Amino acid sequence: MNEENREVNVDWIPVSGFQLRKAGVQFDAVRVDGEEGRRLADWMEALTGGDPGPVVIEANGRRGVYFLVPPGTTAYKAWPRGVTRFNAGPAHVSYVPVPALKGRTWPLSWRFPPTGSDRFVHPLLLRTTVTALFSTA
Repeated sequence: MNEENREVNVDWIPVSGFQLRKAGVQFDAVRVDGEEGRRLADWMEALTGGDPGPVVIEANGRRGVYFLVPPGTTAYKAWPRGVTRFNAGPAHVSYVPVPALKGRTWPLSWRFPPTGSDRFVHPLLLRTTVTALFSTA
């Protein structure tokens, strides 16, 4: 574990590169692809005074933006079309890519790195904001 990981005490962040983490254990995730995802990250930043919680961005492919939320908060909830939920349940497992805090992690990087082991994106604020975003698109 590198020094930054110890400071925030987040043991699910890899030391180098990136790794897939099973959703539903340390966190669930919500992915919004492309420009909508980047716009959503901007809105969340503005609404939270610059600290929305951990958000991972992808530089290629779908250009996904992954919002990490507390475990168990994405299942059994209605999310708008255009949102992909990552969680775990009976006969369902999904994985979320997580980059290291430093070094070569392409195509992933932290838009907002974690600030603590139990600090995540607020799921109700995220769901309300993404619903508003897609209603104006």
